[in-house]
Amino acid sequence: MLDDATRLLLPALGPFYQMLAPFSELLLRLAVGLALLPHGLRSSFGFFRNTGVPIRSIAMLAADLTRRGYRPGLFWAIGVTLTNILGGLMLAAGLLTRPVAVPVVILLALSAFEHARRDGYFWNTQGFEYPALWTVAAAYFLVHGGGVYSLDHLLGWEL
Repeated sequence: MLDDATRLLLPALGPFYQMLAPFSELLLRLAVGLALLPHGLRSSFGFFRNTGVPIRSIAMLAADLTRRGYRPGLFWAIGVTLTNILGGLMLAAGLLTRPVAVPVVILLALSAFEHARRDGYFWNTQGFEYPALWTVAAAYFLVHGGGVYSLDHLLGWEL
């Protein structure tokens, strides 16, 4: 949202920006939350085959996480699955937004770290650029909550 300290290049557009701010926040929350869902479905349940990742089950994800040093792998695989699928849907809906954003931000930050360590910066070489951007976007909701168009707001649960 705009505040009195925000200087606008075209002040006459201030009311227009104010009107669009909640919708842009909703759009960002939907994008961040729903972007997690296909990752969880792919790596934990084998959806979207032939998309470049050979992991197709929770057991395979657990083995990969164990190999990367996240032990016990099954514990982390279940956490990753729940964060991607349940956390993604809850974030998209704006339900318990700040508490759900905590594991989402942690998952994305760890993903960015792992990609930086292995693959460098650029997204087209699977570097950390892409997960780092999503980490920052998810962190916005950790700080700001779900916004006006969220279940939190509707239910009066803004934490």
